[in-house]
Amino acid sequence: MSAKQWPSDWMRAALGLCVLRTLAAGPTYGYAIAAALEANGFGAIKGGTLYPLLTRCEAAGWIAVEWRVGAGGPERKYLSLTDAGRDELATQTANWCDFTGTVLAHLDNTPTGSTARTTGTDKS
Repeated sequence: MSAKQWPSDWMRAALGLCVLRTLAAGPTYGYAIAAALEANGFGAIKGGTLYPLLTRCEAAGWIAVEWRVGAGGPERKYLSLTDAGRDELATQTANWCDFTGTVLAHLDNTPTGSTARTTGTDKS
């Protein structure tokens, strides 16, 4: 069974929050973050998407970086949430829940026979 392919604009909207949530489990490195997200149903996250996001989070003060000696290999860049990152995770999580609740309420309350929905030409 292949992984679900989510629309890219949905992924852009949610990825930062999901990366912070992944880091809440403890220090880890970029490849492991991508693997965790994939294992949790987000599909394969490309390095060209993930690493710039991690750089922005570091610049915002939400994650800290520590270089650790690898087991028989080169040093690896480990990332962890800072106190500001934990605060940001809590804020973004609450905001995301509010937003998705609003979207779901709207979807549940939209009449199925409306002109706007059937033709896309509502001019009210």
